[in-house]
Amino acid sequence: MKKDVVLWTAMIDGYGKIGDVESARELFDEMPDRNVVSWSAMMAAYSRVNDFKEVLALFLEMQNEGMKPNASVLVTVLTACAHLGALTQGMWVHSYARQFERISSNPILATAFVDMYSKCGCVESALDVFYGIYDKDVGAWNAMISGVALNGDARKSLKLFQQMVVSGSRPNETTFVAVLTACTHAGMVQEGLRLFEEMSGTYRVEPCAEHYACVVDLLSRAGMVVEAERFIEEKMGGFAAGDANVWGAILNACRIHKNINVGNRVWKKLINMGVADCGTHVLTYNIYREAGWDAEASRVRSMISEAGMKKKPGCSIIEVGNEVEEFLAGDQSHPQALEMCRLLDSILKMDNLEHI
Repeated sequence: MKKDVVLWTAMIDGYGKIGDVESARELFDEMPDRNVVSWSAMMAAYSRVNDFKEVLALFLEMQNEGMKPNASVLVTVLTACAHLGALTQGMWVHSYARQFERISSNPILATAFVDMYSKCGCVESALDVFYGIYDKDVGAWNAMISGVALNGDARKSLKLFQQMVVSGSRPNETTFVAVLTACTHAGMVQEGLRLFEEMSGTYRVEPCAEHYACVVDLLSRAGMVVEAERFIEEKMGGFAAGDANVWGAILNACRIHKNINVGNRVWKKLINMGVADCGTHVLTYNIYREAGWDAEASRVRSMISEAGMKKKPGCSIIEVGNEVEEFLAGDQSHPQALEMCRLLDSILKMDNLEHI
Protein backbone atom coordinates (compact mmCIF):
# COMPACT_ATOMS: atom_id res chain seq x y z
CA MET A 1 0.00 0.00 0.00
CA LYS A 2 1.34 3.40 -0.97
CA LYS A 3 1.85 5.66 2.03
CA ASP A 4 0.30 9.08 1.55
CA VAL A 5 1.10 12.20 3.58
CA VAL A 6 -1.68 11.45 6.08
CA LEU A 7 -0.29 7.99 6.88
CA TRP A 8 3.29 9.27 7.06
CA THR A 9 2.20 12.01 9.46
CA ALA A 10 0.17 9.62 11.60
CA MET A 11 3.22 7.39 12.01
CA ILE A 12 5.43 10.37 12.92
CA ASP A 13 2.85 11.50 15.46
CA GLY A 14 2.61 7.99 16.90
CA TYR A 15 6.37 7.67 17.37
CA GLY A 16 6.46 11.17 18.86
CA LYS A 17 3.80 10.35 21.44
CA ILE A 18 5.79 7.37 22.73
CA GLY A 19 8.99 9.44 22.88
CA ASP A 20 10.77 7.74 19.97
CA VAL A 21 11.91 10.92 18.23
CA GLU A 22 14.69 9.15 16.33
CA SER A 23 12.21 6.93 14.46
CA ALA A 24 9.87 9.89 13.98
CA ARG A 25 12.68 11.96 12.45
CA GLU A 26 13.77 9.13 10.16
CA LEU A 27 10.26 8.95 8.74
CA PHE A 28 10.03 12.72 8.52
CA ASP A 29 13.28 12.95 6.55
CA GLU A 30 12.12 10.17 4.18
CA MET A 31 8.77 11.79 3.39
CA PRO A 32 8.44 12.57 -0.32
CA ASP A 33 5.97 15.36 0.46
CA ARG A 34 5.24 17.22 3.70
CA ASN A 35 2.38 19.43 4.71
CA VAL A 36 2.08 21.78 7.67
CA VAL A 37 0.59 19.00 9.82
CA SER A 38 3.71 16.87 9.19
CA TRP A 39 5.96 19.69 10.37
CA SER A 40 3.73 20.27 13.38
CA ALA A 41 3.84 16.58 14.37
CA MET A 42 7.64 16.48 14.17
CA MET A 43 8.06 19.66 16.21
CA ALA A 44 5.59 18.40 18.80
CA ALA A 45 7.64 15.18 19.08
CA TYR A 46 10.78 17.16 19.93
CA SER A 47 8.83 19.36 22.35
CA ARG A 48 7.55 16.30 24.26
CA VAL A 49 11.13 15.21 25.02
CA ASN A 50 12.17 18.79 25.88
CA ASP A 51 14.50 19.13 22.88
CA PHE A 52 13.50 22.74 22.37
CA LYS A 53 16.60 23.74 20.41
CA GLU A 54 15.65 21.19 17.76
CA VAL A 55 12.13 22.63 17.65
CA LEU A 56 13.56 26.03 16.71
CA ALA A 57 16.00 24.48 14.23
CA LEU A 58 13.13 22.64 12.55
CA PHE A 59 11.05 25.81 12.45
CA LEU A 60 13.89 27.61 10.69
CA GLU A 61 14.13 24.76 8.19
CA MET A 62 10.37 24.99 7.63
CA GLN A 63 10.70 28.70 6.92
CA ASN A 64 13.52 28.08 4.47
CA GLU A 65 11.33 25.65 2.54
CA GLY A 66 8.62 28.30 2.21
CA MET A 67 6.04 26.40 4.29
CA LYS A 68 3.55 28.65 6.10
CA PRO A 69 3.10 27.60 9.76
CA ASN A 70 -0.33 27.23 11.31
CA ALA A 71 -1.37 28.16 14.85
CA SER A 72 -0.39 24.72 16.19
CA VAL A 73 3.17 25.12 14.91
CA LEU A 74 3.41 28.62 16.37
CA VAL A 75 2.26 27.39 19.80
CA THR A 76 4.96 24.68 19.78
CA VAL A 77 7.62 27.20 18.72
CA LEU A 78 6.54 29.66 21.41
CA THR A 79 6.75 26.91 24.02
CA ALA A 80 10.33 26.27 22.90
CA CYS A 81 11.14 30.00 23.07
CA ALA A 82 9.69 30.17 26.59
CA HIS A 83 11.82 27.28 27.86
CA LEU A 84 14.99 28.58 26.20
CA GLY A 85 14.48 32.24 27.02
CA ALA A 86 14.69 32.97 23.29
CA LEU A 87 12.95 36.35 23.45
CA THR A 88 14.16 37.66 20.09
CA GLN A 89 12.77 34.64 18.25
CA GLY A 90 9.56 34.81 20.26
CA MET A 91 9.09 38.46 19.31
CA TRP A 92 9.69 37.59 15.66
CA VAL A 93 6.98 34.91 15.89
CA HIS A 94 4.64 37.51 17.41
CA SER A 95 5.29 39.91 14.55
CA TYR A 96 4.80 37.10 12.03
CA ALA A 97 1.60 35.84 13.67
CA ARG A 98 -0.01 39.27 13.57
CA GLN A 99 0.04 39.10 9.77
CA PHE A 100 -1.86 35.81 9.51
CA GLU A 101 -3.66 35.10 12.80
CA ARG A 102 -6.21 36.97 14.89
CA ILE A 103 -4.31 36.37 18.12
CA SER A 104 -6.91 38.04 20.33
CA SER A 105 -9.58 35.56 19.20
CA ASN A 106 -7.34 32.49 19.53
CA PRO A 107 -6.94 31.92 23.30
CA ILE A 108 -4.56 28.97 22.87
CA LEU A 109 -2.12 30.95 20.72
CA ALA A 110 -2.53 34.08 22.84
CA THR A 111 -1.84 32.07 26.00
CA ALA A 112 1.36 30.75 24.42
CA PHE A 113 2.47 34.35 23.86
CA VAL A 114 1.61 35.25 27.48
CA ASP A 115 3.65 32.30 28.71
CA MET A 116 6.60 33.09 26.42
CA TYR A 117 6.80 36.77 27.36
CA SER A 118 6.39 35.98 31.06
CA LYS A 119 9.17 33.38 31.10
CA CYS A 120 11.43 35.77 29.19
CA GLY A 121 10.83 38.45 31.83
CA CYS A 122 8.67 40.77 29.68
CA VAL A 123 5.63 41.03 31.96
CA GLU A 124 4.22 44.17 30.34
CA SER A 125 4.22 42.52 26.92
CA ALA A 126 2.53 39.48 28.44
CA LEU A 127 -0.13 41.70 30.03
CA ASP A 128 -0.72 43.51 26.73
CA VAL A 129 -1.45 40.21 25.00
CA PHE A 130 -3.51 38.93 27.93
CA TYR A 131 -5.80 41.97 28.20
CA GLY A 132 -6.34 41.83 24.44
CA ILE A 133 -7.85 38.31 24.56
CA TYR A 134 -11.59 38.56 23.85
CA ASP A 135 -12.69 35.44 25.71
CA LYS A 136 -10.20 34.53 28.42
CA ASP A 137 -10.35 30.85 29.37
CA VAL A 138 -8.87 29.34 32.53
CA GLY A 139 -5.61 28.57 30.67
CA ALA A 140 -5.08 32.24 29.82
CA TRP A 141 -5.77 33.33 33.40
CA ASN A 142 -3.43 30.66 34.76
CA ALA A 143 -0.62 31.67 32.39
CA MET A 144 -0.87 35.33 33.41
CA ILE A 145 -1.23 34.67 37.15
CA SER A 146 1.74 32.30 37.02
CA GLY A 147 3.76 34.65 34.81
CA VAL A 148 3.36 37.61 37.15
CA ALA A 149 4.23 35.42 40.14
CA LEU A 150 7.28 34.09 38.32
CA ASN A 151 8.54 37.64 37.92
CA GLY A 152 8.19 38.46 41.61
CA ASP A 153 4.98 40.48 41.81
CA ALA A 154 2.93 38.37 44.21
CA ARG A 155 0.36 41.06 44.96
CA LYS A 156 -0.34 41.58 41.25
CA SER A 157 -0.70 37.82 40.89
CA LEU A 158 -3.26 37.67 43.70
CA LYS A 159 -5.09 40.69 42.25
CA LEU A 160 -5.37 38.83 38.93
CA PHE A 161 -6.70 35.82 40.82
CA GLN A 162 -9.49 37.96 42.27
CA GLN A 163 -10.24 39.40 38.82
CA MET A 164 -10.46 35.85 37.51
CA VAL A 165 -13.00 34.89 40.17
CA VAL A 166 -15.08 38.04 39.54
CA SER A 167 -15.05 37.35 35.78
CA GLY A 168 -16.80 34.03 36.40
CA SER A 169 -13.87 31.88 35.29
CA ARG A 170 -13.51 28.99 37.74
CA PRO A 171 -10.02 28.42 39.24
CA ASN A 172 -8.57 24.93 38.86
CA GLU A 173 -5.63 22.98 40.29
CA THR A 174 -3.09 24.90 38.19
CA THR A 175 -4.48 28.25 39.35
CA PHE A 176 -3.83 27.38 42.98
CA VAL A 177 -0.31 26.15 42.29
CA ALA A 178 0.37 29.60 40.78
CA VAL A 179 -1.12 31.66 43.63
CA LEU A 180 0.45 29.49 46.34
CA THR A 181 3.82 29.84 44.61
CA ALA A 182 3.33 33.61 44.51
CA CYS A 183 2.66 33.66 48.25
CA THR A 184 5.74 31.52 48.83
CA HIS A 185 8.13 33.84 47.02
CA ALA A 186 6.64 36.91 48.71
CA GLY A 187 6.72 35.35 52.18
CA MET A 188 2.94 35.80 52.51
CA VAL A 189 2.41 32.85 54.84
CA GLN A 190 -1.03 33.67 56.24
CA GLU A 191 -2.40 34.55 52.81
CA GLY A 192 -1.08 31.30 51.38
CA LEU A 193 -2.54 29.22 54.20
CA ARG A 194 -5.90 30.97 53.77
CA LEU A 195 -5.97 30.22 50.04
CA PHE A 196 -5.05 26.60 50.70
CA GLU A 197 -7.96 26.23 53.11
CA GLU A 198 -10.35 27.93 50.66
CA MET A 199 -9.41 25.57 47.84
CA SER A 200 -11.79 22.78 48.75
CA GLY A 201 -14.22 24.78 50.90
CA THR A 202 -14.89 27.81 48.68
CA TYR A 203 -13.74 26.76 45.22
CA ARG A 204 -14.39 22.99 45.36
CA VAL A 205 -10.86 22.16 44.19
CA GLU A 206 -9.38 19.20 46.04
CA PRO A 207 -5.68 19.68 46.91
CA CYS A 208 -3.22 17.25 45.36
CA ALA A 209 0.41 16.48 46.20
CA GLU A 210 1.66 19.58 44.36
CA HIS A 211 -0.49 21.90 46.47
CA TYR A 212 0.69 20.26 49.68
CA ALA A 213 4.25 20.69 48.44
CA CYS A 214 3.58 24.40 47.85
CA VAL A 215 2.43 24.83 51.45
CA VAL A 216 5.49 22.99 52.76
CA ASP A 217 7.70 25.27 50.65
CA LEU A 218 5.75 28.30 51.90
CA LEU A 219 6.34 27.39 55.54
CA SER A 220 9.93 26.25 54.99
CA ARG A 221 11.09 29.40 53.24
CA ALA A 222 9.62 31.44 56.07
CA GLY A 223 11.79 29.50 58.51
CA MET A 224 8.82 27.59 59.93
CA VAL A 225 10.44 24.18 59.43
CA VAL A 226 8.86 22.63 62.52
CA GLU A 227 5.43 23.68 61.28
CA ALA A 228 6.27 22.34 57.81
CA GLU A 229 7.32 19.01 59.29
CA ARG A 230 4.09 18.83 61.32
CA PHE A 231 2.04 19.75 58.22
CA ILE A 232 3.47 16.76 56.32
CA GLU A 233 2.83 14.39 59.19
CA GLU A 234 -0.73 15.56 59.75
CA LYS A 235 -1.89 16.36 56.20
CA MET A 236 0.17 14.10 53.95
CA GLY A 237 0.29 10.86 55.86
CA GLY A 238 3.84 11.17 57.12
CA PHE A 239 6.78 10.13 55.00
CA ALA A 240 5.04 8.26 52.17
CA ALA A 241 7.28 7.28 49.27
CA GLY A 242 6.00 10.05 47.02
CA ASP A 243 6.94 12.84 49.42
CA ALA A 244 10.72 12.81 48.87
CA ASN A 245 10.77 16.20 47.10
CA VAL A 246 8.66 17.72 49.85
CA TRP A 247 11.03 16.54 52.58
CA GLY A 248 13.88 17.85 50.44
CA ALA A 249 12.34 21.35 50.54
CA ILE A 250 12.38 21.24 54.34
CA LEU A 251 15.96 19.98 54.32
CA ASN A 252 17.05 22.93 52.19
CA ALA A 253 15.28 25.33 54.58
CA CYS A 254 17.02 23.67 57.53
CA ARG A 255 20.37 24.62 56.07
CA ILE A 256 19.30 28.21 55.39
CA HIS A 257 17.79 28.67 58.84
CA LYS A 258 20.39 26.57 60.70
CA ASN A 259 17.90 24.08 62.16
CA ILE A 260 20.11 21.03 62.68
CA ASN A 261 17.58 19.02 64.71
CA VAL A 262 14.81 19.05 62.10
CA GLY A 263 17.40 18.59 59.36
CA ASN A 264 18.74 15.50 61.09
CA ARG A 265 15.25 13.99 61.42
CA VAL A 266 14.39 14.71 57.79
CA TRP A 267 17.66 13.17 56.58
CA LYS A 268 16.93 9.96 58.46
CA LYS A 269 13.44 9.84 56.95
CA LEU A 270 14.84 10.23 53.45
CA ILE A 271 17.36 7.47 54.05
CA ASN A 272 14.63 5.17 55.39
CA MET A 273 12.54 5.92 52.30
CA GLY A 274 15.53 5.02 50.10
CA VAL A 275 15.09 8.14 47.96
CA ALA A 276 18.01 10.34 49.03
CA ASP A 277 19.75 11.43 45.81
CA CYS A 278 23.12 13.11 45.27
CA GLY A 279 21.74 16.61 45.89
CA THR A 280 20.16 15.50 49.16
CA HIS A 281 23.42 13.91 50.29
CA VAL A 282 25.41 17.06 49.49
CA LEU A 283 22.85 19.27 51.24
CA THR A 284 22.89 17.09 54.36
CA TYR A 285 26.70 17.01 54.39
CA ASN A 286 26.74 20.82 54.38
CA ILE A 287 24.14 21.01 57.17
CA TYR A 288 26.22 18.71 59.39
CA ARG A 289 29.52 20.39 58.52
CA GLU A 290 28.21 23.91 59.17
CA ALA A 291 26.71 22.77 62.50
CA GLY A 292 30.01 21.24 63.57
CA TRP A 293 28.70 17.66 63.47
CA ASP A 294 31.93 16.41 61.91
CA ALA A 295 31.38 12.69 62.47
CA GLU A 296 27.96 12.77 60.79
CA ALA A 297 29.33 14.91 57.93
CA SER A 298 32.14 12.39 57.35
CA ARG A 299 29.64 9.53 57.20
CA VAL A 300 27.56 11.30 54.57
CA ARG A 301 30.69 12.13 52.57
CA SER A 302 31.68 8.46 52.64
CA MET A 303 28.24 7.49 51.39
CA ILE A 304 28.64 9.88 48.45
CA SER A 305 32.08 8.44 47.57
CA GLU A 306 31.05 4.81 47.95
CA ALA A 307 27.98 5.25 45.74
CA GLY A 308 30.00 7.15 43.12
CA MET A 309 27.50 9.99 43.18
CA LYS A 310 28.06 13.09 41.08
CA LYS A 311 26.03 16.26 41.35
CA LYS A 312 24.35 17.34 38.12
CA PRO A 313 26.18 20.44 36.84
CA GLY A 314 24.40 23.77 36.76
CA CYS A 315 23.19 25.00 33.39
CA SER A 316 22.46 28.45 31.98
CA ILE A 317 21.01 29.46 28.62
CA ILE A 318 21.35 32.82 26.85
CA GLU A 319 20.22 34.13 23.49
CA VAL A 320 22.88 35.69 21.27
CA GLY A 321 21.41 37.14 18.08
CA ASN A 322 19.16 34.39 16.77
CA GLU A 323 21.15 31.60 18.39
CA VAL A 324 20.50 29.97 21.76
CA GLU A 325 23.72 29.18 23.65
CA GLU A 326 23.80 26.62 26.48
CA PHE A 327 26.52 26.48 29.14
CA LEU A 328 27.19 23.76 31.72
CA ALA A 329 29.31 24.34 34.83
CA GLY A 330 32.86 23.15 34.17
CA ASP A 331 32.24 22.51 30.47
CA GLN A 332 34.96 23.87 28.19
CA SER A 333 33.59 22.50 24.91
CA HIS A 334 32.20 25.81 23.61
CA PRO A 335 34.36 27.06 20.69
CA GLN A 336 34.74 30.46 22.38
CA ALA A 337 35.30 29.07 25.91
CA LEU A 338 38.90 30.33 26.18
CA GLU A 339 37.98 33.79 24.94
CA MET A 340 35.06 34.03 27.39
CA CYS A 341 37.23 32.89 30.33
CA ARG A 342 39.82 35.55 29.51
CA LEU A 343 37.11 38.21 29.38
CA LEU A 344 35.69 37.10 32.74
CA ASP A 345 39.18 37.15 34.27
CA SER A 346 39.72 40.71 33.05
CA ILE A 347 36.34 41.80 34.50
CA LEU A 348 37.19 40.21 37.86
CA LYS A 349 40.60 41.93 37.90
CA MET A 350 38.97 45.30 37.16
CA ASP A 351 36.45 44.71 39.94
CA ASN A 352 39.24 43.87 42.41
CA LEU A 353 41.16 47.01 41.49
CA GLU A 354 38.08 49.16 42.13
CA HIS A 355 37.87 47.77 45.69
CA ILE A 356 41.52 48.44 46.57
